[in-house]
Amino acid sequence: MVEKTRSEKARVVPIKPVAPESDSLYEVRQKLHVRSVSGIFARWRWALVWITQLVFYGLPWLTWNDRQAVLFHLTERKFYIFGWVFWPQDVFYLAIILIISAYALFFFTAVAGRLWCGYACPQTVYTEMFMWIEEKIEGDHNKRRKLEEGPMNARRIGLRSAKYGAWGLLSLWTGFTFVAYFSPLEELLVAIATLSFGPWETFWILFYGAFTYIFAGLLREQVCKYMCPYARFQGVMFDPDTLVITYDEERGEPRGSRRKGADPRALGVGDCVDCGICVQVCPTGIDIRDGLQYECIGCAACIDACDQVMERMSYPPGLIRYSTENAVKKHWGSREILQHVARPRTLVYGGVLAAICIALVVGLANRTDLRMDILRDRAVLAREVGDGLIENVYRLQIMNMVEVPRTVRIGVSGLDGIRLANSEEVALPAAGTESVTVRVRAPRESGELGSNQIHFQLEVVGDASVRVREATTFLLTQ
Repeated sequence: MVEKTRSEKARVVPIKPVAPESDSLYEVRQKLHVRSVSGIFARWRWALVWITQLVFYGLPWLTWNDRQAVLFHLTERKFYIFGWVFWPQDVFYLAIILIISAYALFFFTAVAGRLWCGYACPQTVYTEMFMWIEEKIEGDHNKRRKLEEGPMNARRIGLRSAKYGAWGLLSLWTGFTFVAYFSPLEELLVAIATLSFGPWETFWILFYGAFTYIFAGLLREQVCKYMCPYARFQGVMFDPDTLVITYDEERGEPRGSRRKGADPRALGVGDCVDCGICVQVCPTGIDIRDGLQYECIGCAACIDACDQVMERMSYPPGLIRYSTENAVKKHWGSREILQHVARPRTLVYGGVLAAICIALVVGLANRTDLRMDILRDRAVLAREVGDGLIENVYRLQIMNMVEVPRTVRIGVSGLDGIRLANSEEVALPAAGTESVTVRVRAPRESGELGSNQIHFQLEVVGDASVRVREATTFLLTQ
């Protein structure tokens, strides 16, 4: 074997040993003990907590026309929203609402970042509620940390049991309220009193309650950082003029501690005193001073915390503030920031959003109070009944869209001499349907052999302004 030269030996790269299988490829989660904060943005967050939860928990208890005001009744296949009754055929409106929600998210994200995540997202709202319970039972962030690191004694077990019990009650009530939107609340209250929940209600109360408990109580920031897809694609909706939470690095750096009232310029430091409170109050545990990060949910807790520190140090507020990338670089004020809100991206999102909202309002305003589906009798397409008349049989599915009983008159047109062979009036129950078999006759010579277009008309007796007209075909045979 030829001996390797010294240069060849020098090129040999040692192979690093493979890490043992026990080594984790993921960062171990450090439990966050978030510090509470007060301020204008904290008040806004709690205002949204109250508003959203009063709506969520309160709507099932409201009544309208002697029924639950908001009820998505799956058994009856009807959606009740105050005075409106929607049927499975109205799924078009649901699609429009989903499109509006998507474009609203795009629009507000392009204008002002993650407003939804910071103030109205259920994950944020319920995490705030669970953290409030945690603080009231276990104390502030320092007491919670000491309790976490301390021994498992009777005090710790008692406090944890009280906290988990309160979380569990809130979660179960949340699950119960969620089910109350799909099953009448009166029936659920009777089921509570008699402990007679059906399997469907039991499953969804426990399922939704468990998810509330796990997401808001145990996972918390991990949902926003690792599970929510919005955190990943939000960046494509941002641009240099999007209003986001920013740290003024030019003003704050170099950071360093100092005595209260000290002149930072004389000390050669920036306004940031490196207290770390902005990190302590962050629900996702990030340092906003490192720049905008996908983990930031835009809750503005760091702004409230930093402004309080600046006030104690007699420095101007706004070291951490809502601003834009261009505004920070070019030292813009509020006026210049507002001037750049209207830009191509926001104009497109806003224009499409406004157009869809207008279309939804117009569609709901012009929504007819009657609806009719026409099905032809497949057993007998056409038959002669004498006197040169040809008869076709149809089944009309008539829906009364309002919660008032009505009588409707059925009419038919489209061929000379065409008429109904049976009753022309039908009584409809309130917010109900009626299936009617209709026999239609027309002279053989009134049209061409084969298929001819005709129309059925429905008109409310006593209110001619409410009518509906649908087309179908009439077969003429020899």
